Amino acid sequence: MIKPLRKAVLPVAGMGTRFLPATKAMPKEMLPIVDKPLIQYAIDEARAAGIEEFCLVTARGKDNLIDYFDVAYELEDTLRQRGKTEALKALESSSVAAGSLVAVRQQNPLGLGHAIWCARNFIGDDPFAILLPDDLVRSEKSCLAQLADVYHRTGGNVVAVDEVPPEQTHRYGILDVDTDGDGGGDDRLVKVKGLVEKPLPEEAPSNLSIIGRYVLTADILEPLSHLRRGVGGEVQLTDAMAKLIGRQPFHGLRYEGTRYDCGNKVGFLEAQIAMALDRPDLQEAVREFLPRYA
Repeated sequence: MIKPLRKAVLPVAGMGTRFLPATKAMPKEMLPIVDKPLIQYAIDEARAAGIEEFCLVTARGKDNLIDYFDVAYELEDTLRQRGKTEALKALESSSVAAGSLVAVRQQNPLGLGHAIWCARNFIGDDPFAILLPDDLVRSEKSCLAQLADVYHRTGGNVVAVDEVPPEQTHRYGILDVDTDGDGGGDDRLVKVKGLVEKPLPEEAPSNLSIIGRYVLTADILEPLSHLRRGVGGEVQLTDAMAKLIGRQPFHGLRYEGTRYDCGNKVGFLEAQIAMALDRPDLQEAVREFLPRYA
């Protein structure tokens, strides 16, 4: 029996050094794309996939990520008194149901695998999603919802993948593909027989890279519990996922949508433009000014 997918872990303990000095006083996940912070896009994507419980893996100086999803009574009361109904409506998605969001601390920056291990009590025995807010995915159907559909069909583990230029494989976790397609006409799905963390181009088994969207079973916690260091001296999630292959279903999904790497400045700026062009209230003005900078 395949358990329902209701939980998500969002690792948000990074320092955001690429965006200094802005991130000196605010978490990088609070940087806005138009008028919503990156963390909000991730939470919205998760909710669109049926996620009901959230765990933020944070660090010192990141408490305003938690505050952001609280109810701002004074602000709401002021807006209500002034008749600012549109502003009140804009605040609705920035709150989550009482008791549905928890936070745990990752005291030492020991990698993504360690961040997930820090959320072990929240995960328990349940399947869970992982969303890295640095990756913003613009799609008609949420990227995580696409993964959830596969999970509910196949069980086991599913990761979102992109095809990258062969010379860039050293930046990503790369799939070693067993079969391409599911045998039923879905050529977006691949069966995985191995995973390699940041291989050199000449050693990469494919050019399918994992992006920051995962659906995993709680069995990942056992290999993570050993806290073995991998590439870069960190506890690599990819290494732990590799231990599950052959023991339970493991698939990669070529998701439908466009990913923006908001962990770097160019990707962040591109996301600003793309998301603004999607907004009926902004697209005309944005199209008008863009040619001036071409």
